[in-house]
Amino acid sequence: MSHAIVDQPAVEFGHVAHVAVHFDDLDAFGLLHNARYAVLLERALTGYWADHGVAFQAGQQSAPDVFHAVREFTITYRAPVTGTGPVAVHFWLDQFGTSSARYAYRFHSVDGRIVHAEGQRSIVRVDPATLRPAPWTDTARAVAATLLRPAPAGA
Repeated sequence: MSHAIVDQPAVEFGHVAHVAVHFDDLDAFGLLHNARYAVLLERALTGYWADHGVAFQAGQQSAPDVFHAVREFTITYRAPVTGTGPVAVHFWLDQFGTSSARYAYRFHSVDGRIVHAEGQRSIVRVDPATLRPAPWTDTARAVAATLLRPAPAGA
């Protein structure tokens, strides 16, 4: 069976990335280990931002926005990921403030029929010298605009 990554599906908002589940991501029952969801989400987000010029490569930051800390991570598990191969991660921004951001995300099968997990991840951009909250740059704001979920009609 081939596990080739297929074209990314169109979504109304946010982005869908296909990330690979490897054998060492599985627990003793052959299921994606609960702690690996955070790692796979991080890989999906990192890839998206890097594709938009915000990355950490060769020990250097391409933008100060790379330096941020996770404030909160929540997840609700719906159906296990059972084995290796690609899993789809749909993520978007529900909020992008002065120095913080709140992502929402959903892990689902590549064909979209099975929702494996969903949750939220909040981050704060931090000044590396003071470790205090710092405002996002215009670069980050431009990338974030591509991920923001539109406000509901009438809101």
